[in-house]
This record gives sequence, structure tokens and C-alpha cells, in this order.
Amino acid sequence: MSLRNCRSVKVLKVSPVGQSKTAGEFFELTLERPDWDGWKPGQFVMIRPSAWELDMLWARPFSLCCGDESSVTLFIQAVGRGTRRIAELSPGDAVTMWGPLGNSFAVEPDTPTLLLAGGIGIAPFRGYVEQHPRPENLSLFLAHRLPLECYPYDLLSRAVSCRSMLEAEPSDLDRIIETMRGLIEDNAKRGGLVLSCGPTPFMRTVQRFAKEFGARAQVSLENRMACGVGACLGCVTKDGSGHHVQVCTRGPVFWADKVEL
Repeated sequence: MSLRNCRSVKVLKVSPVGQSKTAGEFFELTLERPDWDGWKPGQFVMIRPSAWELDMLWARPFSLCCGDESSVTLFIQAVGRGTRRIAELSPGDAVTMWGPLGNSFAVEPDTPTLLLAGGIGIAPFRGYVEQHPRPENLSLFLAHRLPLECYPYDLLSRAVSCRSMLEAEPSDLDRIIETMRGLIEDNAKRGGLVLSCGPTPFMRTVQRFAKEFGARAQVSLENRMACGVGACLGCVTKDGSGHHVQVCTRGPVFWADKVEL
């Protein structure tokens, strides 16, 4: 990444999304778009509000959700001190942002493509659907624990075939896993492509079924990151050969058979 891709940008809008037990738990952060050449779904940015000063040193990574010529939007769940502070930003506040970082999801316009999202893992698929040249070849499955309106599900369901399942109790997990198994098996039979993003257990399930049915699948990892450029080694994982690699520079998207989970 060049220094050209590290910019101070202004907050344009902070928009709460849905209603959960914790007010403002999900929100969209809309920022000025820096002078980028462009970005691809699956890539991410690191952001650090200027107001943090020395209070919190590390930036926070977020998938690029969507954007236009003047702005970029991040879909965020407030789960820790940093994300809760980000939720308190106001229009006009300054944020240091660097990116776009990492690689992106594969795009095969004429291939049946199954998008598998676990909770907040739905974030990069909004941009993927919006940028895909043939969205009629896409379908999405969302497994979630909080109310459906907390996620940009309705926006996606207007463009592609969507299905969701709520994990409200332990028995729901078995049904979700069986549903994923069937979807991946069907997609593999059609020579399709599987793209997934979510927590590690979700990714392991995708990886297991992809191997079982010979499906071509990609997983987007959510490892903790501090720098986003491969320097701090905080996000290291192992590739399919057992070698340590940085998720931020070699990923975050990996072919499922080329990474250890």
C-alpha cells in the first residue's frame, strides 16, 4: 500500500440499523471517499478516529460494504470499546483511513454463485451484489442471532434470491448446518462457486462441506488486525501448506482448501 492510500477523511453520517437489545449495536458509518483508483468487494480498510489521540493506539479493520463516487460505507457491529467509540462519531469528525487493503472475492459472471454470510459477515456481500455484472446468478444465505432487521438483508433480497435462518436456541444450529450442507452440495453439483464470510466456526463448516462435495469455495477471515499492511503479524494464520501468512496481505479472502482454520 502506498502513502497515497492513507488519508484523513470526514464522517458524513452515522446511521443506526435495526433494533437489538443493545441500542445502536449495528450501524452504518459513511465516510468521504478518498482519492482511490477503486476497490473490490472483499477488501477492507483500517480506520482510526483522530479524536482517539493516544487513548487507543490501534486502528480497527472493517470490510468495505458499499460506496459511490463520493463516499464509502462500512457496516459495523459495536462489540468492543473501539467500535462503541466509532458509533459515537458525528458528521464532520476526522478519521484516518488506509486502504483498500487485501484481496477480493472471485467474480465469475456466468457461474452460479452462493453467498454464505454469518451475522456481520454479510457486510462485504452488499457491495458484491451491487457490483456483480449478473446478479441473477447469485443467491445468499444468512445465518444470524439477532433480529433480521439489524442486517442489510432487505436491500439484498431486492436484487438476489435470499434466505435467512435465526439461531435463537441450540437446536437451531443443527438446522442451519444442515441447510448449509444442502446448499453447498447443490452448488457443487452445478459447478458453482461458494463465497463465505463470518466467524471462524462458520468458516470451518463451509470448508468442511466444500471439501466433502468438491465445491470451489472462498472464505473471508476475520482475524484481529492492528496495522493492515503485514507489519505487526497480529493476524497470522497458516496456509494449506502449513506456512504462516498474514491475513491482511495474503487475504482476507482465501480459497477454502488453501488455509487452515
